Amino acid sequence: MAKRKHTSRFHHLKKHWKAHHGKLHSKLTKQHTQAFEWFAHAPPQLVASVLAALLLATGSMSQTFATQAATTDVPQEVIHSKEELVKKLTKMLPQQVDPLIPVIEDEAGRLLSEYFHLRVVPELAGKRLNRSYGYIGAEQHLMRYPGDTIDTHFQTAQESASFSASGMAPGRGAWGYFTDSLDQLSQQDIDREKYYIAVQTFLSPGWGENTNEMYQFFKFRKMLVVNPQNGKAVVVVIGDAGPAAWTGKHLGGSPEVMRYLERVDGAQKGSVLYYFIDDPANTVPLGPIDIQ
Repeated sequence: MAKRKHTSRFHHLKKHWKAHHGKLHSKLTKQHTQAFEWFAHAPPQLVASVLAALLLATGSMSQTFATQAATTDVPQEVIHSKEELVKKLTKMLPQQVDPLIPVIEDEAGRLLSEYFHLRVVPELAGKRLNRSYGYIGAEQHLMRYPGDTIDTHFQTAQESASFSASGMAPGRGAWGYFTDSLDQLSQQDIDREKYYIAVQTFLSPGWGENTNEMYQFFKFRKMLVVNPQNGKAVVVVIGDAGPAAWTGKHLGGSPEVMRYLERVDGAQKGSVLYYFIDDPANTVPLGPIDIQ
């Protein structure tokens, strides 16, 4: 009984598909009668040529569609420029150099991350400064090791001619010397002093409650400083604390930083954005950085 029932279902399905095939055949024949008549009376060689051309065209169309789909799926390279960045920042930032509201602060960080191919954030590991947009002022050189003077400070005569007039700060930076002696002076120590900023760590949220922890976090912490008026940017470390709130400035830059950012006009003060760089592997080099 089970076998006859199974056979009966098979024949029913076969009968259904045969009827459906007949309907499709009739419809196709009716719609393309002239084409079928042409194929029936045309020379065999011509029919073969036409069929070959149709197959070739179908293959070419398939290849074209596949190429277009592949091209669509591949991300196109985006080319940025300083002019474009300046234009966007000008629209985004307030006219007054006030602390940024969270939505603008986050959007500015996203924009800088995109243009410089870095992870740039206003807050890192739950810690932040009192602001990320402020006036930067000029600082002096810092002693890198005990006994460092303006005469021993530079690697070349050209550097000395360009930056010695800024002078040397009379004391050490907030985190002491960059190294213990001239013999131990490394390129990292040289770069940290050359590209340092002073920030108002003492005004950062949580400083009074967790001073030691915050002190260690900010020590030589890597940051990106950007001049929003010309798009120039430099990767720096926090090498000192200051300036005092009464100065009207919110951070300070080494002579090299100020020169590159073009913040060396008569006022010795100008607005900058300054954000943390999330660089746990320490792969981002210090110094000027171009838009990518």
